[in-house]
Amino acid sequence: MTPLPKQVNTVAELDELLSRPSPALVELMRRLQGDLLVLGAGGKIGPSLCRMAYRAIEAAGVAKQVIAVARSPLPELAREGITTLTCDLLDPEAVARLPRAANVVFMAGRKFGSTGNEPLTWAANVIVPCHVARVFTGSRVAVFSTGCVYPLLPAESGGATEQTPPEPVGEYAQSCLGRERVFDYYSQAVGERVVQVRLNYAIDLRYGVLHDLASRVWAGEPVDVTTAWVNVIWQGDACDWALRALELAASPSRTLNITGPQMLSVRELAGELGRRLGREVTFAGRENGLAYLSDARQAVKLFGPPAVPLARMLAWTAHWLRMGGPSLGKPTHFETQDGRF
Repeated sequence: MTPLPKQVNTVAELDELLSRPSPALVELMRRLQGDLLVLGAGGKIGPSLCRMAYRAIEAAGVAKQVIAVARSPLPELAREGITTLTCDLLDPEAVARLPRAANVVFMAGRKFGSTGNEPLTWAANVIVPCHVARVFTGSRVAVFSTGCVYPLLPAESGGATEQTPPEPVGEYAQSCLGRERVFDYYSQAVGERVVQVRLNYAIDLRYGVLHDLASRVWAGEPVDVTTAWVNVIWQGDACDWALRALELAASPSRTLNITGPQMLSVRELAGELGRRLGREVTFAGRENGLAYLSDARQAVKLFGPPAVPLARMLAWTAHWLRMGGPSLGKPTHFETQDGRF
């Protein structure tokens, strides 16, 4: 593979890194039969995943479409050769008109702004999955979910495994479990092949836990350490693993944690970013010993370790902040423990 750069200087360079497919993904695209439909492709992760799939298909030399579906047009993906469609996934008739692809990545959902507009959150996270699941019963479906469906755990637990019973806190996390249960039902009732991808936390230099921490350190703001531990994974690795998980889709449905293999101290991450940024770090809050932590051993066993190590993510993040790289302005709220987003 192409060596990782020491620093990332432009959005174009960032987009290339985020969509760089692994050799294993290229091989998967040679094996996988049928087109790929990405639902909810307009979010933070969707464009990277679509580009990665398209690049993997081109590298594999196979005839296969990537079809990106979002509520609004995606002209940047269309210019790159990816087929794009607009669809209101809350409209069951519109969903029924979508092309029947053999492979579906379901990324649609609602998180931020959930508190205060809970009915829309439940509609987006439960009714939309119902419309989709009953239409694509013959497809393999990788469903993006969240580690927030697990209970808050102490670091010494090692994190939630795929066998840890869900215990969602707050209506956002409850609705995410509802999304999973809808796909579970169709998997059990009609044999739909499903893999539930529980992700936390993806790192893009424009947002993510490291961006949140670095932004506070750079601005001289205190870092809240109430939630003292996190898992992180480079967004490119998360996309690569989620696409490769399509081959794991099964009936009954399967669950896979996708995150980095390390449990990381927020205090130590902030300190290292402060060192790289030349800023003094201050802290607020009191560590309560609990966090959303996931055990990624199963994914690492299946796919190998992430291609981008933590040290490189820290170096890239610090450089991005120092040079004034753009931000999406979407904090993760990783420190939130009461389920209010």
